[in-house]
Amino acid sequence: MTPQTVQFQMTPEQAKDDAFLKSRIAKELRLEEDSFQFRWKKRSIDARKKAIKINGSFEVIGAEESYPDPPSFSPVKVDPKKKIAIVGAGPAGLFAALQALELGWKPVIFERGKDVRARRRDLAALNKEGIVNPESNYCFGEGGAGTYSDGKLYTRSKKRGDVRKALEWFVDFGAKRDILVDAHPHIGTNVLPRIIVAMREKIQECGGEVHFESKVTQFLSESGRITGVEINHKEKYSFDHVIVATGHSARDIFKLFQENKWELKAKPFALGVRIEHTQELINKIQYHGRQSDDFLPPASYSLVTQVEGRGVYSFCMCPGGIIAPCATEPGEVVTNGWSPSKRNNPTSNSGIVVEIHPEDFDDPTNPFVCLDFQRSVEQACWEAGGKTQKVPAQRMVDFVKGKKSETLPNSSYQPGLVSVDLNKVLPDLVARRLRKAFEDFGQKLNGYLTNEAVLHAPESRTSSPVQIPRGEDLQHPDVAGLYPCAEGAGYAGGIISAAIDGMKCVKTIVQNVKN
Repeated sequence: MTPQTVQFQMTPEQAKDDAFLKSRIAKELRLEEDSFQFRWKKRSIDARKKAIKINGSFEVIGAEESYPDPPSFSPVKVDPKKKIAIVGAGPAGLFAALQALELGWKPVIFERGKDVRARRRDLAALNKEGIVNPESNYCFGEGGAGTYSDGKLYTRSKKRGDVRKALEWFVDFGAKRDILVDAHPHIGTNVLPRIIVAMREKIQECGGEVHFESKVTQFLSESGRITGVEINHKEKYSFDHVIVATGHSARDIFKLFQENKWELKAKPFALGVRIEHTQELINKIQYHGRQSDDFLPPASYSLVTQVEGRGVYSFCMCPGGIIAPCATEPGEVVTNGWSPSKRNNPTSNSGIVVEIHPEDFDDPTNPFVCLDFQRSVEQACWEAGGKTQKVPAQRMVDFVKGKKSETLPNSSYQPGLVSVDLNKVLPDLVARRLRKAFEDFGQKLNGYLTNEAVLHAPESRTSSPVQIPRGEDLQHPDVAGLYPCAEGAGYAGGIISAAIDGMKCVKTIVQNVKN
């Protein structure tokens, strides 16, 4: 039979009942139940009304037919003379390397951090002892920031590249097929590391190289063209093409650009707090009193408002999640959130952040004006937390009223909390907008504005506060052969958008060479 697609709404219980689904599909397509088979194509939850519905789309084929396998990663024989240096082993760097291998080029990845297994020890030291390793932490190391901070795969970047191909590669390397189906796909911090390792092993098996604890300490150039990279202030390697995929927290890379007198620009970003509620409360709010169960996953939310002409919004919402310490240097405190694949922890968390613009400051043309602001807030929170990795914290209603909390609820943030009035720690342009935003959010979600919720400060690494410019050929305007890429350069925001930007950079390099 000709493959068909059918879509309809159903209850959460019906969505888990294959017999119901087969009967409904047969009725919709006027088929005999024994004449076909089906699988999910797309799935999303509609919880706008008390009667919660699942929106489903299904692929239907004949009973004796087979579904085509999704396109898998398909490397070709590598030409060792065609080399690309890739700085950073996050999603942009890894997918750039995979794309290079499909096109017959040899990728050479230089990652300042450690491999997945060795990196875990440094994260344990950060969580339990407050020790920050500047080269190995939640932001730096194999897989980048996404490896140990969630694995959310949702992106709005449909026009920037092949989202489907990126998702299919994740499946090829071990992710469940559900990520091709769910409207907001998610892998989970407990699953993503082994997928990252599988990618790295395939890159090496196919002729690529991956070097850990290999920090780029200088870009080598001559007459306006890249000639290579220096690693750890010692080894020098020659390359005609270098992709800079270092993530939003590699501040030293921006300094190298400044030293070389290569153009940089201040970039808008967002900064605020990470708020933690009980997951039970968020379920109750979003599911109209119903709790998460075998038929409904832990609920999430997405919030946005305008305060004094500035956007305030939720960021990286983690149902059933954990708040993690994400500092990359001693003397600063940074928070972020993550969830395991089952999202089964008792608390949920989300960044609630305020847009920050270069024009907020005296010298908006200074490329580091937003970065300096970001750093100053992180350092102020470190001071307020007692110069440890404990975060300054406050109950939500107390914050809105400007009252220091006498006690604090239990938190998933392992290093611990210190009660402060965050209105006195956060800059006023942030604090006053957060206060009004929480009141607005309390009206949108009945029960959200509660003193049982606790704010952790700061949520500051939402995106890069510096942009590395690039032209239509994706090369930096001041140095040919240098390709600023993904989050660290200001051209992506999340795992998938970073991955497809890495793929795009490699395709562009190959095209530029042909031309």
